[in-house]
Amino acid sequence: MADKQISLPAKLINGGIAGLIGVTCVFPIDLAKTRLQNQQNGQRMYTSMSDCLIKTIRSEGYFGMYRGAAVNLTLVTPEKAIKLAANDFFRHHLSKDGKKLTLLREMLAGCGAGTCQVIVTTPMEMLKIQLQDAGRIAAQKKLMAAQAQLSSSSAAGAAEPVVEARPTATQITRELLRSKGIAGLYKGLGATLLRDVPFSIVYFPLFANLNKLGQKDPSVKAPFYVSFLSGCVAGSTAAVAVNPCDVIKTRLQSLQRGVNEDTYSGILDCTKSGRRKDPRPS
Repeated sequence: MADKQISLPAKLINGGIAGLIGVTCVFPIDLAKTRLQNQQNGQRMYTSMSDCLIKTIRSEGYFGMYRGAAVNLTLVTPEKAIKLAANDFFRHHLSKDGKKLTLLREMLAGCGAGTCQVIVTTPMEMLKIQLQDAGRIAAQKKLMAAQAQLSSSSAAGAAEPVVEARPTATQITRELLRSKGIAGLYKGLGATLLRDVPFSIVYFPLFANLNKLGQKDPSVKAPFYVSFLSGCVAGSTAAVAVNPCDVIKTRLQSLQRGVNEDTYSGILDCTKSGRRKDPRPS
């Protein structure tokens, strides 16, 4: 098979580089996704992805769209390394005498890869979400303060707005470790599994089979554009399939809440509350 011609270290390096490029390119979209998923029926700040990005640039500057990117850039390489190595490991042990894997076995290998990657994914997402959503909460507080100031414009003097210092990833990590131990960084582990395992179950088999369609011969690798398009289709399909789980994970891992926004005790509570109070797709 063609994929056996590539050594594991080479795959890990390629995966790490691809992850770094991917984070750099799509992080603003990921930031908008997090902020849209977290806002509830309290004080909605954004109406769409483009509206979120425009308002973010106006209030926080261009680099405001990359708040929290350092966490992903630091941890994306070990995350991809674990994910790819685990998928290769399970595919190897599930194959019989080097024969082609059945679809079910490909899905089982993806399940194993998704399960292993949460070791890094959960704390990475935990820190990233706090940093990404801090701008939304700060903007919401600023808006509420402006509205309160207008309603009390007859007062003798206007109070100066309070500027809150936004925490860094290091400060959040220290506080979580101090107050809750290592478990603090793994808050939402179940929801992360609920997202990442189905994602890998869909992504890896779909990518492998789409990529094979572009191979003229089983011993020859598919052209780059075929692999690229296969990755796009497989990634998009898997992301759409697990989006409800991603919303639940984001809301469970958020430590700070906006005005009139609910807190949740677990996955079921978040699911029920979301369906009852916030029926619109995030």
